[in-house]
Amino acid sequence: MSRAAGDSETAAAQARPGPAAGARRGRPRSTAVDSAIIEAVLRLIEDGVSIGELSMERIAREAGVGKATVYRRWSGKSALMLDVMRSLDAQSPALHGASVRDDLVALLEFLRRRGLAKRSSALMRTVVSHVQDQPELWAEYHDTVVRTRHEALLGVLRRGVESGEIRTDRDLETLADLFVGPMLARALLHEWKELPEGLAEDIVDTVLEGVRSRPQTAVG
Repeated sequence: MSRAAGDSETAAAQARPGPAAGARRGRPRSTAVDSAIIEAVLRLIEDGVSIGELSMERIAREAGVGKATVYRRWSGKSALMLDVMRSLDAQSPALHGASVRDDLVALLEFLRRRGLAKRSSALMRTVVSHVQDQPELWAEYHDTVVRTRHEALLGVLRRGVESGEIRTDRDLETLADLFVGPMLARALLHEWKELPEGLAEDIVDTVLEGVRSRPQTAVG
């Protein structure tokens, strides 16, 4: 082969599209398999299996796949559990901004409905009960999911302070705990307690009554 012909073939090869740098070779990852594995974890948790009792082998058997299939997708149990928790995450409610009270009710109603979902409650109770054994799992979930919702709540409270609906002499972090604490306690710690309709409104109105700005009395 002449040098010119060789150069021509080299240029043609370089012009052909190839995998991007760092691209994974092989067949595309199956979303159906991903879902089957996550579904298997949820079933095991619903059946009362703790995080400590879960193993990648047991998860693979429950999902009907090989252990290698699970490890190709997740490096370990913590990484898998994080995706399981995210799979139950729902879109936060839209906050319209017209009323601080209405936005607070929307945020708490979102928590109430999540608490009514058996899987969400079972999963979170399991994670909380093992948080000391799996601190990195909770920390990553907190940083990627919980923090966003907490900041949304603080934003509403700041708006309430600016509009004069909430007193300026109260710590907003403490106020945030007062609003969400009763709902989380029922959903996670006292699951036998009901989460009736109207609970979000009742919590919001009770807390707001205590922190609402008071008209100053003129000194005569």
